[in-house]
Amino acid sequence: MSQNDVPDFAELMADCRQTAVHLEMRDSYAVSYEDKDFATWRETGRWDNPEYWEPWTTLVRAAVGRGVQMRRVRIVSEPVSEYIRFEHAGTVHNVTAGEDVRWLPRRRASDIALPGNDFWLFDGRLVEWNHFTGDGDLVGHELTDDPGVTALCASAFETAWSRAIPHEDYTV
Repeated sequence: MSQNDVPDFAELMADCRQTAVHLEMRDSYAVSYEDKDFATWRETGRWDNPEYWEPWTTLVRAAVGRGVQMRRVRIVSEPVSEYIRFEHAGTVHNVTAGEDVRWLPRRRASDIALPGNDFWLFDGRLVEWNHFTGDGDLVGHELTDDPGVTALCASAFETAWSRAIPHEDYTV
């Protein structure tokens, strides 16, 4: 499916019935909608902006409330980047909403067959690729339900998950 045909993320989550898993593999993202919060975090060490978090936490609570298990693994280089410290500071909001988040040091992922892009895998049957520029700007999404691709993503995620450290035990 082309990038123009990809439904909004909320629609994809609304269609999800059992599992939504997310694998992140970048050490830095440069999405403009986080600029203000990143600057505030640099000054205060906190990422508490309710206007930023409310749409996401509402979506997560709704999905989890209807029985969807949401899990996320972040593969990170160590020592972690400034951006990863920022992400770590905000992850309490993901967890409080109902996501289960883990962190995997990149050195522990060397022998995992990983896809080339971050992704969401919905119900083990639909992959949404997240495409970024080299500088970390989001440039689009793409969907596939190809069984070979979904199997690769499921295997990569589950292997990473089994090695990753729960958020509450991972320090940056």
